[in-house]
Amino acid sequence: MVEFKGVSKRYGPVTAVDDISFRIEPGTLATLLGPSGCGKTTTLRLIAGLETVSSGSITIGGRDVTGFPASERDVSMVFQSYALFPHMNVLENVAYGPSVSGDRAAKDKAIEKLRMVGLDALASRMPSELSGGQQQRVAVARALVLEPQVLLFDEPLSNLDAKLRRRVREDIRELQQSLGLTVAYVTHDQQEALAVSDQIIVMSNARIAQIGAPRELYEAPRDRFVADFIGDANLVEAELGPHRGARAPVRLGGIELELEHRGVAPGAVRIAIRPESIVLKKDGNSQLRGTVSKCAYLGTHMEYTVAAPIGQLFVVDRNVSRPIAAGTEVSITLSDHGVALVPG
Repeated sequence: MVEFKGVSKRYGPVTAVDDISFRIEPGTLATLLGPSGCGKTTTLRLIAGLETVSSGSITIGGRDVTGFPASERDVSMVFQSYALFPHMNVLENVAYGPSVSGDRAAKDKAIEKLRMVGLDALASRMPSELSGGQQQRVAVARALVLEPQVLLFDEPLSNLDAKLRRRVREDIRELQQSLGLTVAYVTHDQQEALAVSDQIIVMSNARIAQIGAPRELYEAPRDRFVADFIGDANLVEAELGPHRGARAPVRLGGIELELEHRGVAPGAVRIAIRPESIVLKKDGNSQLRGTVSKCAYLGTHMEYTVAAPIGQLFVVDRNVSRPIAAGTEVSITLSDHGVALVPG
């Protein structure tokens, strides 16, 4: 288990990480997610011991490692650039760590880890002879051969093209689950985070905005930043009525919904509507109506921009066989899924 308690990191007058606390449970993959400059990579480097804390404490496996150097933390990092030695072949790269520490079984262990990532047949190749995805897997094998308590990934897919990113992220997730590894994973890609994580730690301006499972963050964002950052969201103004247990009526644009009120007092509120939760019909009878101003065909789905009384709406429709042309008036209904009150 990795635990941060009130950790801050300052560089002179600049605070890179500001009093954050979280826990990564054993055998889970936790993603540090946020825009550039939010503090996620600094947080990863604090776990690794590549940066020292200004205040607070860090424990790994129940041991306080706050003052320990990187070599004594029993963690391994897979870097964004892979950092393979260009003059060594694949086997030598993977065996390097245990060889330096005098492990006579270093090459046997390296072959085992290469087999684990499906690259044992390429053991004699040089890094320059490998694809980007293969180099990434060599970097993972080199980290695994040290048998760390915690494996760290710093933007591991940023140098790969879109199709390869999907395949390699699936490989990483499958490996993490099959071996029961504890993993801290940094990315700014929301889809990547949703796809691989047990837990997502969303960061903004050096602090934690929200922690939760992917579904929780997507369906019940804590504030406007999280709603807008995790996927696409239409943020609209509405009127919240009196509470009825855990739920309350919400009125917007002539229609009424019932949502979890999440402790928000009745009155003017903001709700997040996911694009796939909006249903458009040419001949519907909803009291909420709008006009399609833009449409785009993306193969698997249509994307629409709709001008409505509640504001401009972004809509994703999986029905590509009957597209709605720009300029068409439509009725607008909302599904129960993907609509949530945003407290902040």
